[in-house]
Amino acid sequence: MTKSQAVTIKRSTLMSALLVGAVVALCSVTNARAELAPDVKSKVESYKKKLVEWAAHPTIVAAAKESNAKGGLAAGMSNAKWDDLADTDAVVKGFQTSAAGKLMSQWEADKTLDKLYVRDEKGNLVAGSNKPLLYNNANRPPFANPFKGQAWAAGEAKPDPTTQKKSVQLGVPILDGGKTIGVLQTAVLVD
Repeated sequence: MTKSQAVTIKRSTLMSALLVGAVVALCSVTNARAELAPDVKSKVESYKKKLVEWAAHPTIVAAAKESNAKGGLAAGMSNAKWDDLADTDAVVKGFQTSAAGKLMSQWEADKTLDKLYVRDEKGNLVAGSNKPLLYNNANRPPFANPFKGQAWAAGEAKPDPTTQKKSVQLGVPILDGGKTIGVLQTAVLVD
């Protein structure tokens, strides 16, 4: 085989690999943009409205404001430290037994929601119905998207990172005087 033939084969192999990669990427993008089934979409829209109402509850607004004023309710907490805490740890339980935490548990009682969390303006946990995977999720879509000031829902149902139950992630801003001061987020079960 000549050097020229070897180069031609390498180029052909590279082009084939790039073409296969492009097809796989296109399929992934197409699947990621799959529409929610009409009944699921209706359920998500219904909960989006409920969450907007719940986010305006004085207890929720006050809890987000308090956390913002203190720079978080658990001084020095990081996602790594949070991960090391047991579900029964007093710090974890404190987020569930606060006034806002009790509301989270009460509102989640209908079993259509898989979890319910209040986050402050930095994405730190303020209250929750259970222990979330992350103490701070500021860079994740369920926080970052609604923090821009609009209710947000994921465009697909998939296993929740915390509970592994198939659900649609949903978040709404917590507003104070028209300013976003936090996020109320949940996962709406679809099965």
